[in-house]
Amino acid sequence: MDVLVLIGRILFGALFLGSAVGHLTRTQVMAGYAASRGVPAAVAAAVGSGLLLLIGGLSVLLGVWADLGALLLVVFLAPTALLMHAFWRESDPQARQMEQVQFQKDTALAGASLMLFALLAHAGSDLGLTLTGPLFDIG
Repeated sequence: MDVLVLIGRILFGALFLGSAVGHLTRTQVMAGYAASRGVPAAVAAAVGSGLLLLIGGLSVLLGVWADLGALLLVVFLAPTALLMHAFWRESDPQARQMEQVQFQKDTALAGASLMLFALLAHAGSDLGLTLTGPLFDIG
């Protein structure tokens, strides 16, 4: 079981690291897109979301307070789904469908992050193959 969770953590965390690099190296592009979607303080939001992705992704991947990392990913994913992929605002059917797919992806990843948080915070150090135990204990 430990090896399966490790592989899952690596695959899951790596997804967010790629996005973090994009947010932190192409901040102006990301901020421009965020501003076009009505996000206030778009540059700060792009940097902040990049840091959430980086810290959350690394935490999950390395197993350093991975439960906290999973929560940080939820903090990124939930508002992103609502603010960046508000498909209900789209009038063009193709744009609406694309945004709905992205909305569903983000909400599914948020759900997976919540499940990962619960698994890690409940299992504690028994799960193994992490650099630290969980920060939270929901035993």
